[in-house]
Amino acid sequence: MLRAGALPAPVKVIQNITIGPTLGQDSIRKGVQAALLGAILVIIFMIYYYRFSGVIADIALFLNLLYLLGAFTALKATMTLPGIAGIILTMGMGVDSNVLIFERIREELRLGKTVRAAVDAGYSKAWVTIFDSHITTLITTFILFTFGTGPIKGFAVTLSIGVIINLFTAVFGSKAIFDWIIMKFKPRSLSI
Repeated sequence: MLRAGALPAPVKVIQNITIGPTLGQDSIRKGVQAALLGAILVIIFMIYYYRFSGVIADIALFLNLLYLLGAFTALKATMTLPGIAGIILTMGMGVDSNVLIFERIREELRLGKTVRAAVDAGYSKAWVTIFDSHITTLITTFILFTFGTGPIKGFAVTLSIGVIINLFTAVFGSKAIFDWIIMKFKPRSLSI
């Protein structure tokens, strides 16, 4: 049986500090700077590793961020540190989705498929994994929102909106770009 109640140790105040609102602003500013630095590094990595396909992934990530910020503006949301963390995690999920898709496309190209067939098969075969990861994340955000308080709820809302938008941009947004390029230029090979 567990016992609840006061701790047997006395509480002694060692230090009491009053902070102003600028500390919160400074934390937000540093969080935004960290997010921008992370985004720049991700953009460079995706272009370096996936070449032209990395550019398509970066466009999809930019659209993801644009739609996410648009949703926050429409909801008149205030940017907080948990919100920034949710945005960063959303961007990470977007990168993960694109990596899954591109690796599937690479496998299909190695099997000798045409660019059109490889892209279609890559997206089709990666879809189930991407959908599963997004649904499990949404379930987690629902639990966090239900049982969490204040900042945890804000993180859950930010992440859930981001996951829904990411599912759209990573799968359908980048696929639309690939489809347009294939239709317009009919490439025989793909830089991936």
